[in-house]
Amino acid sequence: MQSPADQTSYPVFLAAQVEGEPKGIRTAQALRIAACALLEHAALTDLTITAICKEAGVANGTFYLYFPDQAHLLDDLLQGFAAFLQAGMIRASQTSAERSMRPATEAYARLFEANRGLMKCLIHQVDAFPAARAAFHRLNREWIDTVVAATRRRLAREGRDTLSDAELTRRAYALGGMTDQYLSSLYLSQEPGLVDVSADRAAVIATLTTIWERGMQP
Repeated sequence: MQSPADQTSYPVFLAAQVEGEPKGIRTAQALRIAACALLEHAALTDLTITAICKEAGVANGTFYLYFPDQAHLLDDLLQGFAAFLQAGMIRASQTSAERSMRPATEAYARLFEANRGLMKCLIHQVDAFPAARAAFHRLNREWIDTVVAATRRRLAREGRDTLSDAELTRRAYALGGMTDQYLSSLYLSQEPGLVDVSADRAAVIATLTTIWERGMQP
C-alpha cells in the first residue's frame, strides 16, 4: 500500500514504480527523478543533459540510451506527471460524494506544493512540449467536465438547475485559472503579501473551496 507521500511526491511515486525492475528500467526512471530534483531549483533552460546525468549518477552517454535529448525526457516526464495529478484529484474527489470540491482542492494544493518544479513547467512552460501540453489540456478538460457534471446534479437536486453547460464550463475554467494563479504566487514566486496570509493551510483550502463553491452557484 502506498503511503501519503507516495501519492503526493511524483519523484517518490516514480521510484516506487520501478522497485524490483531490471536495471535498464530503473536507470531510465533515475533520469526522470533527477530531472524532477533539478527543476525544484533550476530554470528549465539550465536543465542540461550533463546536469541530469550528474544528478542521476550515470555517464552522459547513458542518457541517449533512453531519450534523444532533454526535451523528449521532459515531454515524457510531464505527460506522466499530468496523469499523476489527475489520478490524485480523482482519488480525493471520491472521498465525499456530496462535497468533493474541498478534498479535490486540498489534494491539488498538496500536489502543487510537493512538485513545484514540475508544476512550474506544466503551468508556465508546457507549450514547449507538445505531448505534455496535450496531456495537460486533456486533464483540464476532463476535470472541468467532472466539476460541471457534479454541479449540474447538485443544482438539479436543489431545484436550481438554471445555468447552461456553457456557462458552468466558463466559470469552471475561470475558477481553475484563479486557483493556479493563487498557488503559483504562493509556491513559485512566493509573493510576500500572499505568503504572509497563507501560513494556515486549512484556511487557504477553505478560501479556495469557498471561491469554487460560490462561483458555481446560479
